[in-house]
Amino acid sequence: MSYVVKKTGCTDCGFCVESVCHMDKEEGCFGCGACVLACPYSAVKIVPHPGEKKISIKVNGQVFPVFEKITVRQALETLGKSLLAPCGVGGCFSCAVEINGELKPSCTTPVKEGMEVCTDTSFQTPSRLVSGFSGHGVGGVGTPWPLKKYTGYIEAACFAAGCNFRCPQCQNWTTTYRGKGTPLTPQQAAHMMTNTRKQTSVDRMAISGGESTLNRRWLVEYIRELKQLNPDKSARFHVDTNGSILTGDYIDELVEAGLTDIGIDLKSLEVDTFTRITGVENRHLALQYHNTAWKAVKYIRDNHPSLFLGVGFPFNRELISVEEIERMGEQVQAINPGIQVTVLDYRPEFRNHEINRPTYVEMKQVHEILKDIGLKTVICQTTFGYIGA
Repeated sequence: MSYVVKKTGCTDCGFCVESVCHMDKEEGCFGCGACVLACPYSAVKIVPHPGEKKISIKVNGQVFPVFEKITVRQALETLGKSLLAPCGVGGCFSCAVEINGELKPSCTTPVKEGMEVCTDTSFQTPSRLVSGFSGHGVGGVGTPWPLKKYTGYIEAACFAAGCNFRCPQCQNWTTTYRGKGTPLTPQQAAHMMTNTRKQTSVDRMAISGGESTLNRRWLVEYIRELKQLNPDKSARFHVDTNGSILTGDYIDELVEAGLTDIGIDLKSLEVDTFTRITGVENRHLALQYHNTAWKAVKYIRDNHPSLFLGVGFPFNRELISVEEIERMGEQVQAINPGIQVTVLDYRPEFRNHEINRPTYVEMKQVHEILKDIGLKTVICQTTFGYIGA
């Protein structure tokens, strides 16, 4: 299949061209769809057209005919080889294959005549797009409350591109949907983070996103390498995640690698609310993601009590009710009242400019409700800073 990109309502912001589009100027669009996912104005549409020409590519040593102007992932799917491609923009490299000897994301790489593809990447060093290595003065959901009261940098942070959610009000969408740049190996990223720690004179090193847990092998190797480069007892290794793929064995592997702190964003208690907030339209997949995140919280408390655990709740009356937030608090309290809860005031961003940012009074009410449940540490983000403890 070949494709034509149609634009309506485009503001020429340039994000798709600068950060997402992998189109070859000579060969044109090949229909990867990354621009559709990333456009903050929903201004891009892709119209499919019947393929006109077939080319030959070699997959795992065998030659196959495939239509031109499609992605490597699409070509592999026609050959019965399905790949997990959770972000769809080429940022996480979860769907990466070896193409002509180089590791590339199959979801945003076009097929070309004579291309050689190897789907076994176990011998390759994993890569993904990671950026924003800098000091952070606020921290994330997994940052202990006592540190948030300090001024200056409290941790060094970096941000992994790509996400499996499609939140209409994504607060970090320029990272979430970034698909262009130089990918880093776990070792390269760990060295950059270690240098950032030295420059900022902090002990905590955090990775967020996007969704940091996509590309499991990369993240585990990154944490392991980071611990080796920072063997001192004061070093802390912090992952912020939506928890949607964080199974028990994945958690065990991260802890074994050196993880000390984790923050999990719990988007809702009800699946309908979850789909509204995350934009995950497939209800079966939404339920799976939702349940996995909640199970991860309990698994960590039951099996890794020394791991610092914080959870995040979203709040905006137009997305989730106060009553559901209260029930989420009760659920966390039943697991362990010592789990730190941070409530984030969801504001208009990305594609959702119809909502209004919650007021300070609303956030104070949420804080009081959650404290009354018996949670020991409740932090609420507001327009005037944090309400804490």
